[in-house]
Amino acid sequence: MEAVDARAFAYYELGDAELVHGEGVRVWDSEGREYLDCVSGTFNLVLGHNHPAVLAAVRGQLDDLVFASSSFRTTPTDRVMELLVELSPPSLTRVNLRSTGGSTANEGAIKIAQWLTGKRDVIVPFRGHVGQSIAATSYNGTSRMREPFPYHLQGAVHVPEPYCFRCFYRQTPDKCGMWCVDRIEDFITYASSGSVAAMIIEPISGVGGNVVPPPGYLQRLKEFCDERGIILIFDENQTGLGRTGSLFAADHFGVTPHIMTLSKGLTGSGFPLAAILTEERLVGMPRSMHGFTYGSHTLSAAAAVATLNEVRRPEFLAGVRATGTALMDRLRGLQSDFPCVGDVRGVGLMLGVELVEPDGSRSNRLATALNKALTDLRVITRVSEHGLGNVIELRPPLVLSVEDANLVADRFGEALETL
Repeated sequence: MEAVDARAFAYYELGDAELVHGEGVRVWDSEGREYLDCVSGTFNLVLGHNHPAVLAAVRGQLDDLVFASSSFRTTPTDRVMELLVELSPPSLTRVNLRSTGGSTANEGAIKIAQWLTGKRDVIVPFRGHVGQSIAATSYNGTSRMREPFPYHLQGAVHVPEPYCFRCFYRQTPDKCGMWCVDRIEDFITYASSGSVAAMIIEPISGVGGNVVPPPGYLQRLKEFCDERGIILIFDENQTGLGRTGSLFAADHFGVTPHIMTLSKGLTGSGFPLAAILTEERLVGMPRSMHGFTYGSHTLSAAAAVATLNEVRRPEFLAGVRATGTALMDRLRGLQSDFPCVGDVRGVGLMLGVELVEPDGSRSNRLATALNKALTDLRVITRVSEHGLGNVIELRPPLVLSVEDANLVADRFGEALETL
């Protein structure tokens, strides 16, 4: 029988490479080519491909119990909740494991805020990525994600994000007075229904371009929300589990939200599980209001326990900070030689490189070309805003060594030479 290219059956476009093996920060395709995975799968493999501790935990659990309904307790799910409460900021004392990914965790957090406050609207920063379900898409901070669909939820209030490199208010951090917080009041007064339940924000934006808030922003935002009875939700689906060099971005920035969502890196090497962490006062929404068949998955929970025990180690987090600093320094060193590199920003191993035209405007064109050049050099990266932005996103597994960080930077320079 003549061989058929399976891509002919795929509903969506697929790339040329067929990946067959992964180990740490590397993957190999069916032709034997080796790639450095600088996006950790889909930003979720914080411990890299096939981490031995995660695989051992999963194999052990396979012999006992693969899956149980979230109506029941299991040893792994009990332990995940215990560890999350132990390791998260002290006021986050309750854990809901009935989601399977970031979109559904974020929706659950919004439901909790709406249920407990009796209010409706949700504030989301420009370019904020809440998720991919129809409800989460309704809240996303870009019209491109909503425009194709005839119906979406009302009640999203979009406000300028703390994007200092391209400040909406054309201010600079040293003199702006933090307008990106204070002027949210205008949006509430003139652009909302007057009934605001929550604000959901990524402490460092993921899909939206790796925007890092200026010092004091999140503290001011928490005060703003507290004063108005607005539930502040941190979407830590990308920043959580060591990505910033702290266990959570909440720790790095020294700000505790009222609710925090986690998925992606929670299981270390690619098993689906998500968590919603809340303050004690936010308990009360009936369990029937938010749950999914594979939420609280037993096998994934076993992987999460192994991941949390690995990532929590001080020496592990110190390694993330050291490697992240080394990679950031090397990438920033390229700016003087390549004017198209407008900004390099990030924390830990969550980095973004913004590409610009000679006049300083965003260059989606150059970002796309650079991403392809990096792929040709066997470095896997992504372009922000689902491939339509102008920022190269780097989210390598947290086990990246300084040696491999230097290799990534070397190839980044080679790729820039081709532009």
